[in-house]
Amino acid sequence: MANKYWESFSKGIIKENPVLRLVLGTCPTLAVTTAAFNGLGMGVAATFVLVCSNIVISLLRKCIPDKVRLPAYIVVIAGFTTIVQMLVKAFLPAIDSALGIYLPLIVVNCIILGRAEALAGKNTVGLSALDGLGMGVGFTAALIVMGSIREFLGNGTVFGWPEGGLIPPIAIFVLPAGGFFVFGMLIWIANRLSTKLEQNSARKELSSEVCAACPMAGSCHGEVTDHD
Repeated sequence: MANKYWESFSKGIIKENPVLRLVLGTCPTLAVTTAAFNGLGMGVAATFVLVCSNIVISLLRKCIPDKVRLPAYIVVIAGFTTIVQMLVKAFLPAIDSALGIYLPLIVVNCIILGRAEALAGKNTVGLSALDGLGMGVGFTAALIVMGSIREFLGNGTVFGWPEGGLIPPIAIFVLPAGGFFVFGMLIWIANRLSTKLEQNSARKELSSEVCAACPMAGSCHGEVTDHD
């Protein structure tokens, strides 16, 4: 049971990262990551909406008629997005100004609606909440890394702090072309990491199966080695 909940949470960080593996939410990803703070703000806002909407949709999954499930999901998501927007406007006006139209557009973010349709509408509250949290953490991490790289290379700062003149600012990295370049490189890195993790997992499963069939398994602590 614990593995089931851990899998539901952890898959959104690398294996099924919504930005770098599933390539969802590309518009806000490219638009707001000119600075690390912007990425953090968008990520936290989207995570809040993801977790809360997943919980409510999971609670109401047996009450929502199948024919109107998508409109119902959007109403739930819109409610939490409105709450986030009002809070950001009241307490973080700088972030609200930086995110602009992309903050209210969380309502139609493919990540949030996709998780509601694929998981929250069919699973328990616990799994739905962890799935939303994992996807939100993966989304936020991708935005922060991408924003930090673009801000460092484009403005010579990280979270607004000067980096000490290590390299001269390269303005293209805060422009769309630089965003696409960094985005592509991060997708490549995420794919390599995911492939490596899958290979390691397959080796562990093979080792477990072979050891289970071995009569000396109780006294042997070795692992199956890869001779490829």
